[in-house]
Amino acid sequence: MKNDLVNHHDIEEYTSFLQAIKIKVVESRFQAAKSVNRSMIGMYWFIGQLIVEKQEKLAWGKSVVETLSKDLKIAFPEMTGFSAQNLWLARQFFLEYRHLPILQQLVGEIPWGHNILIIQKIKSEEERRFYVEASAKLGWSRDVLLNQIKANVYRNSVIDKSHNFGNTLPVHLAEQANEMLKNRISLEFLALAQPVLERDLEKRLLTKLKDFLIELGYGFCFIGSQYKVTLGEKEYFIDLVFYHRFLKCLVAIELKTGAFKPEYAGKMDFYLELLNDTEKAEDDNPSIGIILCAEKDKLEVEVSLRTKTNPIGVSTYELYPQLPEAYKGKLPTANELQKILDFRS
Repeated sequence: MKNDLVNHHDIEEYTSFLQAIKIKVVESRFQAAKSVNRSMIGMYWFIGQLIVEKQEKLAWGKSVVETLSKDLKIAFPEMTGFSAQNLWLARQFFLEYRHLPILQQLVGEIPWGHNILIIQKIKSEEERRFYVEASAKLGWSRDVLLNQIKANVYRNSVIDKSHNFGNTLPVHLAEQANEMLKNRISLEFLALAQPVLERDLEKRLLTKLKDFLIELGYGFCFIGSQYKVTLGEKEYFIDLVFYHRFLKCLVAIELKTGAFKPEYAGKMDFYLELLNDTEKAEDDNPSIGIILCAEKDKLEVEVSLRTKTNPIGVSTYELYPQLPEAYKGKLPTANELQKILDFRS
């Protein structure tokens, strides 16, 4: 066949023709996998429903599940998933969702293991819906889903966040960027015993890069630290630069160990201009900046970002577990600690 492609036009046509078929094959395989998954979830729902109905109507005890497990294994020796534990989970699955029609429609979009993890870890209906939808939409693996639950991504998603995405990005992209941005990031994995300077914080994050990527959320790919951008003969260095797979854009992060200051927004706006001019690929979306600081005043952030033309978000971080109520107000704030560090340096 390739011998028949004698001119440039034919080669281009064949390449396009082949690519179209490849895309269709991949789509078909994906749809087939989704169909199989929905069928499996439907099977577990049916099994759980029948177990509950028989126990409620006929007062069958726990032994029915053990007996059913053994008989199903004999009837279908080539299949897995009929352990007594899994049948108990099918029963729980039905009980958890039988009065929630919206979730019943959504659970078929994610694997069985994801569903079990969600019903075991999450009790709120709205929170469950959030993790089901996010897993289906973003293709989270089970491990990523577990990490997102541990990081309390739901809490961060519903808090009113500090950014100007709505004014600087198209609507669909602004929504995705809002989902990406966390209002608060936990850096407890650094196991710090005392506050550190910005460069020390950056170095420690680099030594725990995997933990930091997990905390930032799914989709972040690390590019570099102290990332150099130039303007004429001058050089500038951005603390951390990432690429986000789903937003398809560069993400610059500036670390600040004190409270947010308005001048940080101006500096980030400048860095994003340079990134877009010198580093952004032609098919990339506009670069996004995140200022990660110890504290922020929401009104101050809002006013500071109002006139900026590039998308910027402001998040805070915590180095230590949340203080018990009895200790709140009795220990120095991040600002006070920063003044001590500045004095010592």
